[in-house]
Amino acid sequence: MSNKPHVVVLGGNFAGLGAAQKIREFSGDAVRITVIDRKNFLLFVPNIPAEVFEGRDPAKTLSMDLRSTLAEDDIGFIQAEVKALDPDAKRIDFVPSERPGAAPESMHYDYVVVAVGNRLAFDRIEGFAEHGHTCTDFYYGNKLRHFLEHEYRGGPVAIGSARFHQGDGTKDIKLYGGHAFPSAEAACEGPPVETMLSMATWLKEHGKGGPDKITVFTPAKLIAEDAGEQVVGKLLEIASGMGFHYLNETRDITRITQEGVEFANGKSVEAELKLVFPDWVPHDFLKGLPISDSEGFVVTDVTMRNPKYPNVFAAGDAAAITVPKLGGIGHAEGEIVGKQIAKDVGRMAAEEADKPLEPVVYCIGDMGANQAFYIRSNSWFGGPDQVLKMGHVPFLLKMQYKNLFFKTRGKMPEWGLDASKLLAEKLFAA
Repeated sequence: MSNKPHVVVLGGNFAGLGAAQKIREFSGDAVRITVIDRKNFLLFVPNIPAEVFEGRDPAKTLSMDLRSTLAEDDIGFIQAEVKALDPDAKRIDFVPSERPGAAPESMHYDYVVVAVGNRLAFDRIEGFAEHGHTCTDFYYGNKLRHFLEHEYRGGPVAIGSARFHQGDGTKDIKLYGGHAFPSAEAACEGPPVETMLSMATWLKEHGKGGPDKITVFTPAKLIAEDAGEQVVGKLLEIASGMGFHYLNETRDITRITQEGVEFANGKSVEAELKLVFPDWVPHDFLKGLPISDSEGFVVTDVTMRNPKYPNVFAAGDAAAITVPKLGGIGHAEGEIVGKQIAKDVGRMAAEEADKPLEPVVYCIGDMGANQAFYIRSNSWFGGPDQVLKMGHVPFLLKMQYKNLFFKTRGKMPEWGLDASKLLAEKLFAA
């Protein structure tokens, strides 16, 4: 057995894969790395709505094999369900998930990176299984695709979010020169905005109406509040002009019925198609741990390190500091984790490694008809930027990002973000 420090990464989707690759890039052969995930593929979530509304099966184009991808960087992989994390014993308990009936196993770590994402709590929404739809994975995407193609009669559509329970893990975090960490009522509302615009295009293309059939709702005072008031104001102005209906401060989804959606504020909306996004809930094994906050999200500082257990890191949706639950923030966090571990093993200077997280909301959402919106904003966190662009170029960027991600096996080039900003913000977008 190697005497090199053993880094165990829990989770292999965007944050987990990115963290593992960056740890290897920055630490080289100074560490041994193992990734554990319950599934053996990466699920490319951002493009599921685009595939569904184009009538394509997302399962055919939006998965990437994890085992072979990680093997390219000499990173071990175990397909297993994580059952427990003991930060004092530095131990992970898991059950292999390749076939049912496996015996429980344990693994020791020197460093652990919690990047398991979280549970999408559809099971907490009464009536969702019978009457609700969404597009958060292959199963639900294809269920929605089948409904649109074979069952939808052209009635009203409701699209929106359940309430998010953020927890207290960011109470001591200060960003952008001392700005207090904000509080969110919804976990991530880029998907509802994307879905409402794509749905309107789908209705028009299939001769079933337009935006006036769609009501978009939010538990917050302002939908997609993390994009900034200026950006959201423009979006709402455009949406209102197109004919969309808008409900805010619904507080939560109480129940979904055949007739529509009922809200915690006592209101309801009639809908044949109920397309909803749930609460983001931490995995059970994280709840009550000394590394976790009141909800079960992993507490970190701005270098993604737990204050009580400096060998515990988190990245992506499992981290308390990841609000909104957005892939671009998780990607940045994975790089920070990689630099911190490289610093610990003597492969990177503190001056370079200790640059703190400065979260930015990057969101490119499909609108159908080869159009998309592009958002880059940090104002919600105390930064100065709010940018909104719409047009064909953002659509091309969204599609090419996916193609490049698969071609490079997740190792996006360093110039990619700068090139996207130049193309979307300066050269071509309206």
